Amino acid sequence: MANLRVGLIGLGMMGRHHARVVRELDGVDLVAVADSFGDPHGVAGQLDVLSSVQELIAAGIDMAVVAVPTGLHEEVGLALADAGVHTLVEKPIASSAEAGQRLVDAFEAKGLVGAVGHIERFNPALQSLRKRIEAGELGDVYQIATRRQGPFPARIADVGVVKDLGTHDIDLTAWLAQSRFESIFARTTTRSGRPHEDMVAATGQLGNGVITNHLVNWLSPMKERLTIVTGEKGAFVADTITADLTFFENGTVATEWESMAAFRGVSEGNVTRLAIAKPEPLRTEHEAFRDAVLGLRSDVVTMREGLDTLRVAEAVLESATNRQIVKIAAS
Repeated sequence: MANLRVGLIGLGMMGRHHARVVRELDGVDLVAVADSFGDPHGVAGQLDVLSSVQELIAAGIDMAVVAVPTGLHEEVGLALADAGVHTLVEKPIASSAEAGQRLVDAFEAKGLVGAVGHIERFNPALQSLRKRIEAGELGDVYQIATRRQGPFPARIADVGVVKDLGTHDIDLTAWLAQSRFESIFARTTTRSGRPHEDMVAATGQLGNGVITNHLVNWLSPMKERLTIVTGEKGAFVADTITADLTFFENGTVATEWESMAAFRGVSEGNVTRLAIAKPEPLRTEHEAFRDAVLGLRSDVVTMREGLDTLRVAEAVLESATNRQIVKIAAS
């Protein structure tokens, strides 16, 4: 069977990584790249740098990866859907829920694989955590809290921290808990002088009763990517920078040393850093996309799921503006 022909549009910070991984992947060939601003990272190699999605389609591709700015996702995605090209678009799916809905409708109408690049789902620590939650290792899940903080990335210009970074946490939280968001309450602030928010604190509740808490910003001098899932039997802490997963058991041994109890707690349980395989998340994401196109499995983040995530992100912004809890209607 011939390799699938892949086209990449957008050769910026993420595009260069997509190009590298596609070239490393079995069963696919990178045959065309496009970016109207050229190739700043020199990833094209022997390929011509095309200037538009129409030229990319004309190269005869089976699959496409879209890594252009968010505001262009709808235009590029609709052109690819119209041409019958399976597509992986970087997150968020689009700049608005209305645009996202048009993408969902276009790809579903053609029976195409439409995927969104919520890469955190493919982080080894979170993949392992999801399996352990499903296996009952935590018992009932009570809360999922995330912290995603760091300095401002120069690559972002057209959306704020909620749609850029916060969508990671919205998606992974619903995916880990296997339940959609029902309500959200949030506060945002803008401190960097840009038109979009650069810090958010949000508290939500999922349909299954799990409560959530999310701190996301572009204003911290340190970089932090943590997901903490607390439940009946203890807590899992996933660090998605290092892909480490640690389990903190509930306390079973009383702390007799009074001064130690003041900062270690009145009881202690075992703490275990789990040994897990650590494949590159972007490679795992591309393998899932390739296999979905081949009909072998279906664990991509679908465009409909990406749309649900975007709707929650917009509810976060609505809540911050109106200073009220926002109920999130089922799609």
